[in-house]
Amino acid sequence: MSQNDQDQAQERTEKPTPKRLEDARRKGQVPRSRELSMAMIMIGASLLLVGSQQHLGPQLVALMRQGLSHDRESIIDSTMLAGEFGNLALQALWLFAPFLALCMAMAILGGVAIGGLNVSAQALAPKFSKLNPVKGLKRIFGLNGLVEVAKALAKAGLIGGVALGFLALVAGDLLALTLSPVHVATASALTLVFWTLAVSSAALAVIALLDAPYQLWNHERQLKMTRRDIRDELKETEGRPEVRARIRQLQQETAQRRMLRDVPDADVIVTNPTHFAVALRYDETSMRAPVVVARGTDLVAARIREIGRSHRVPTFEAPLLARALYWTTDIGQPIPSTLYVAVAQVLTYVFQLRRAEQGSAAWPDRPVVAVDPELAEPSGRRNGKPEVR
Repeated sequence: MSQNDQDQAQERTEKPTPKRLEDARRKGQVPRSRELSMAMIMIGASLLLVGSQQHLGPQLVALMRQGLSHDRESIIDSTMLAGEFGNLALQALWLFAPFLALCMAMAILGGVAIGGLNVSAQALAPKFSKLNPVKGLKRIFGLNGLVEVAKALAKAGLIGGVALGFLALVAGDLLALTLSPVHVATASALTLVFWTLAVSSAALAVIALLDAPYQLWNHERQLKMTRRDIRDELKETEGRPEVRARIRQLQQETAQRRMLRDVPDADVIVTNPTHFAVALRYDETSMRAPVVVARGTDLVAARIREIGRSHRVPTFEAPLLARALYWTTDIGQPIPSTLYVAVAQVLTYVFQLRRAEQGSAAWPDRPVVAVDPELAEPSGRRNGKPEVR
């Protein structure tokens, strides 16, 4: 391989395999968008505040009035003052409990929105490599660091600009607050704050819609593989060639044992007579055509004939038909329609023999079975499946 080919082979141009993605998840490497989480928190909180302002505003005013109203004894006695402030804190916590619960729920949903729920013990383990200052500088001045800086600037500029624009639109309402009674001014100020938060959250949603696809793309880019990585993973997953060959051999032996167990249920075994053997079974009540229960050549064929003799399964010698059945059928599948007539002749002969042995019919004449010679050649084999020997 030339140097250019080697360099090209080392480029991470291949998409990550499912195994690599699963390994990354176990290490805690999943796509996450902090902007999406923040946007969901802000939007959920602002909608809740705007929707509950009629209820929340008067209670905040009452809470503020209570916090600023103290008698002489409580001001002098620090214990009483601390108790009153603790009571006010509990009331405020209870008042904002739905708001805090919603923020927590939105934070969780935003965190798993694009990467799914993932708990990784490896991600919690300490990594001293993160203390390397060189790698820290690379993270800061690398592509991800520059993107994060750009997002922070864009976020600050967009949200700040939208908020200032909204405040400019309601500047008249702001100035009117100075002329309104305290309780009216407080309620109106809360309404303006809540709507400013809602408009700013909508601007943050724009950044989140851009950041989420970027995080998905960046996650896949970081996990991209070289062609050599894929080859190494394939070797690791499937094992060495000799191991795979041994596995295939064991699978074939298991399939042969399973196949041979069905030979006693066959109605007839069609033979070559020595090199091929195909066992057939037919039940006119449940089958539309005879089914192959076992097939094989050489040693397997000899084993099929041996099991058939020990279980008194009739054997019919028809070289062309045996080879045609072997090359055109699969175990557990019905015979092809091109062999219906030939197999029907054989089965009819076998069933007549049974009745003759029972004394209920005369001994039949052995049929002359005609088969197209082309079907008895390997070219008639379907799907190119390997032979069972």
